Amino acid sequence: MTNDEWGRVRSTLQKAVGQNNYTNWIEPLEFAELDGGVATFLVPTNFMGNWVERNFGDKILSQLVGAGVAVSRLEFAVPQKVSARKPANDTAPSVKSLAQKTAAAAQDDLPGAPLDARFTFDSFVVGKPNELAHAAARRVAEGGPVTFNPLFLYGGVGLGKTHLMHAIAHEMKLRQPELRVVYLSAEQFMYRFVKALREKQMMDFKQLFRSVDVLMVDDVQFIAGKDSTQEEFFHTFNALVDQNKQIIISADRAPGEIKDLEERIKSRLQCGLVVDLHPTDYELRLGVLQTKVATYRTQYAGLKISDGVLEFLARRISTNVRVLEGALMRLFAFASLVGREITLELAQDCLGDILRASDRKVTVEEIQRKVSEHYNIRLSDLIGPKRVRTIARPRQVAMYLAKHMTSRSLPEIGRRFGGRDHTTVMHGVKRIDELKGVDDQIAEDLELLRRSLEA
Repeated sequence: MTNDEWGRVRSTLQKAVGQNNYTNWIEPLEFAELDGGVATFLVPTNFMGNWVERNFGDKILSQLVGAGVAVSRLEFAVPQKVSARKPANDTAPSVKSLAQKTAAAAQDDLPGAPLDARFTFDSFVVGKPNELAHAAARRVAEGGPVTFNPLFLYGGVGLGKTHLMHAIAHEMKLRQPELRVVYLSAEQFMYRFVKALREKQMMDFKQLFRSVDVLMVDDVQFIAGKDSTQEEFFHTFNALVDQNKQIIISADRAPGEIKDLEERIKSRLQCGLVVDLHPTDYELRLGVLQTKVATYRTQYAGLKISDGVLEFLARRISTNVRVLEGALMRLFAFASLVGREITLELAQDCLGDILRASDRKVTVEEIQRKVSEHYNIRLSDLIGPKRVRTIARPRQVAMYLAKHMTSRSLPEIGRRFGGRDHTTVMHGVKRIDELKGVDDQIAEDLELLRRSLEA
């Protein structure tokens, strides 16, 4: 087949696929050679080649056969550097190896962010609040058939989402070095998208992100409200899922709770495994501190730490693990500089500002709001006169938490619940005390609410 014959076939394709499709997908194709019934075309990007083959391959093949060309199959290849085009009837051996060369070269073009060497599965401390998230991350990192797609990890600041994301990437690269694994934040995805739009390189952008084996996007809530970025993210997500490629997403809240995120994206994100990293408990925080102390032993050789210091920090600093680790690092550095043993007294002096910030007081109003959200009832109903069971039980839960988590007296709590008598509050607290021992749902609700309020 000559270039003239391909030109005539292109004219018929223009009518068959429409002007818009022709301009975007057919016109950029360059005929390279016909060898053994295989027609090879040069394309600007792998993404374009895959798209044309999937959406217009049969049409092109049909038109070529109809024009009398002895062709049975099409191939699309990306030239690396083409300084001078060879004649169409010159069978250049380099054309046949273009696809392999491109795959190797594209590995260097991956648009991801660097991984933190400290964030591995070995350094991740597992406890009850993050047990499920850790197990799911491990399963995905082991490779094999895609089971959870996407894997969606969510939770507050400093609970381990980013650590698990990096750990998955490290493990995958260790097990399967040939995998194209891309990790980046949602902000970086948005920046690259805007840059590609500005520099008219959208084809390259699409090809890069849709040719990876594993896409990991951290803090996806940042694309909420960015319509164009959401649109491109949605199409990238669909393209990868269609190819059975693994997607791992993290956010600070569940997909359904991310404001200004398109409903179709929320729906897509919820179709895999959604896992919540709960606020840390005392045992997990103590485990994190003990692990960190073990790593500091070589850096601060000879430095002594008194009994009870780690337990004190684990109890007092409950906001998040990053604050806890930062406090321990400051304590070791300070003790090393002044040449003193790490005692409880030293910890209180050195970490006074962190400890004061961690002594946040829970208010009755906060408890009422959290309980209303948890049970999906109006705040006005919670403190109002309604006595139906769906309102009364959450009201008693809120009274119980107010009694145990604040310093307010029973009469003060009653006043904040629509002016109720202190005996009503006493009855509610007593009832929940009885129920939590026999009703697993009530016990679970209390624990979740307590953790949420302490976080």
